[in-house]
Amino acid sequence: MQNLELSYRPAELRSVIAQAHDQNRPITLNDVEWVVPGREPRFYDVHIVPLFDETSRAVGISIMFADVSRVQELQTQLTRSKQDLETAYEELQSTNEELETTNEELQSTVEELETTNEELQSTNEELETMNEELQSTNEELQTMNQELRERSDAVTRANGFLESILTSVRSGVIVVDRDFHVIAWNHRSEDLWGLRGDEVKGQNVLTLDIGLPVDEIRTGIRACLAGETAFSEGEVTARNRRGRSIECRVTCTPLMSDGRRIAGAILLIEERTPEQANA
Repeated sequence: MQNLELSYRPAELRSVIAQAHDQNRPITLNDVEWVVPGREPRFYDVHIVPLFDETSRAVGISIMFADVSRVQELQTQLTRSKQDLETAYEELQSTNEELETTNEELQSTVEELETTNEELQSTNEELETMNEELQSTNEELQTMNQELRERSDAVTRANGFLESILTSVRSGVIVVDRDFHVIAWNHRSEDLWGLRGDEVKGQNVLTLDIGLPVDEIRTGIRACLAGETAFSEGEVTARNRRGRSIECRVTCTPLMSDGRRIAGAILLIEERTPEQANA
């Protein structure tokens, strides 16, 4: 292997292979750029995984190149979109400040009109009508603001309720969207795999450096996302955050949106005791 160009290009693999062998754990190199003359650069996630026989003796190393160029491109587009959104937000803030200034000027004009009320008695009725319309508009705006606050409170309560449910579930819960990106990760998952929810949200669950053998459950997840099945279940051998081998039952069900469209998948990971695993 060390005599091949692949061992040092696109990434230095020899030292990483040695590290994975010495530490007996998988290692992932993310977003490795591979430049080939005359072609567009490609990006890969490189997975170096030790292989073991039935006696847990190391027998080799598996090296996998996962093409994430599309993910890299989408990330760039997302960053650009965020920048555009920030620019639009700043422009909106500036416009809002201008509107506030205009509103203050209008208030000043109203006061001037009231001062000249005796001289402009003929226009007084029109100004009063305008004032009533402004008051009506203000009341409508207050009503709309109240509704927005109530909806915001309802969303906050719903999010808190969902968070409390995920926290109460004793099994690991991982929710992914149709692109396998993590959108929910409960405390039990943090305890099993050693990664916090804010560290994995938005990440592709298939590329996370955790002890769950996602390749073994990939087919079940894809079947749920494609609507081919409403339920998928399997037993896998995993490694928890302490490096201990555990038996897990992985259940996958589709995540349905309001329109009964499949928006993602829910993974329920239950650690099995030796007695349960052998039953």
